[in-house]
Amino acid sequence: MKSYIDLIEQTFYWPQKEFNVEDNALKFHDVPLMDIIEKYGTPLKLTYLPKISQNINQAREYFANAFKKLNYKGDYTYCYCTKSSHFSFVMEEALKAGVHMETSSSFDIPIVRKLYNKGLLTKQHYVVCNGFKRPLYRQYINELINDGFENVVPVLDDLNEIDSYEAEAKNPYKVGIRIASDEEPTFEFYTSRLGIRYNDVLDLYQNKIAKSEKAKLKMLHFFINTGIKDTAYYWSELGRFIDKYCELKKIAPELDTIDIGGGFPIKTSLGFEYDYQYMVDQIVENIQWICEKNNVETPHIMTEFGSYTVGESGATIYSILDQKLQNDKELWYMIDGSFITHLPDVWGLNQKFILMAINNWNEPFHKVKLGGLTCDSMDYYNSEAHSFEVFLPKVERNEKQYVGFFHTGAYQESLGGYGGIQHCLIPAPKHVLIDKDEEGKISTRLFAEEQTSESMLKILGY
Repeated sequence: MKSYIDLIEQTFYWPQKEFNVEDNALKFHDVPLMDIIEKYGTPLKLTYLPKISQNINQAREYFANAFKKLNYKGDYTYCYCTKSSHFSFVMEEALKAGVHMETSSSFDIPIVRKLYNKGLLTKQHYVVCNGFKRPLYRQYINELINDGFENVVPVLDDLNEIDSYEAEAKNPYKVGIRIASDEEPTFEFYTSRLGIRYNDVLDLYQNKIAKSEKAKLKMLHFFINTGIKDTAYYWSELGRFIDKYCELKKIAPELDTIDIGGGFPIKTSLGFEYDYQYMVDQIVENIQWICEKNNVETPHIMTEFGSYTVGESGATIYSILDQKLQNDKELWYMIDGSFITHLPDVWGLNQKFILMAINNWNEPFHKVKLGGLTCDSMDYYNSEAHSFEVFLPKVERNEKQYVGFFHTGAYQESLGGYGGIQHCLIPAPKHVLIDKDEEGKISTRLFAEEQTSESMLKILGY
């Protein structure tokens, strides 16, 4: 019978940039994962910090290449979408790579303050404030403006939002307008609930922004939920957005930036294929062509990549606790964690991550299903992105088997309720940070211990 490594080599190009096998065990960015497991145990969350700056710099290179190729007149600004992961180690690593920030709620703003106090963020950094804003969020934005943060840009999400800044901001300030794009034809709603209707944009500018003595329109904002994909839907919505930019630019000369949001996909399968450079080239070329057709100066381009920034830095590792044969053909490997609480996108969105064995790569493989610890029937993982099945090494009951889910660094902690209470009171696992210095030396440190029962009891009022 063929071994597990034979299966991987026959199914995918192998080894890959971030994965290889040595001594019958998997390495992640040249980090021996068995060494990490032996030191810290499982279940375990990992963040490989250098991957964050690598992706940031790679995106900058894509846009620089496109600008040079097309002789595009404009600058590119990389913002990090904080809601993907608010952890301090992510924010600090991203800021060291020179990003700016995009926020989603009022509690993002105290994070801006903390990073400023640590000297990691300046008053010249862009802080793009998105979302439908409650009074506290608007108050915090006004306080940043009044404290001299020069590039705070509240992105107007409704027609009356600017009234708060007019009333409370003491300094001149910049604003953006988010356009309410049409959703994908298969979506339940026709138009996004977020942003200003196309038909209201000019009136908003003429009646409120243009008449203000403090506000200046800096940016037009665009985002669609499906992300940046080579589809007729994406190009149609982008073209419609740039047409509106050109129309608005002719009456708003201070408008000089478009924010095309996030949407770069991340690798969720070993068979992942996506031509990032091609897509960036096409985006820049479309923007340039439409602007030239309308005799409008090409805008600066801003993006808000979240999952792309942090997703591929993360991994989640489990031990197989036991095997359960539930009928003649369904063999379950029971993990020492929960998909619902640790990887909620698996449960909520049927998201597929890269799943591989950590050890026993020379052993034969067989088809299995993975079961989590909660008492919920939906706490399982039974298929991969490239197939309808999961294959893992065949081991005896007394042998240790470890499995890893990779590129899990975005959204999972916040959606899973990190530090709170979760389904069946399954605790948040340990979290280990992995770094590599300029000489290639690997270092690890424990960011957080496994959540304790005492912390849960306190939340529950005991």
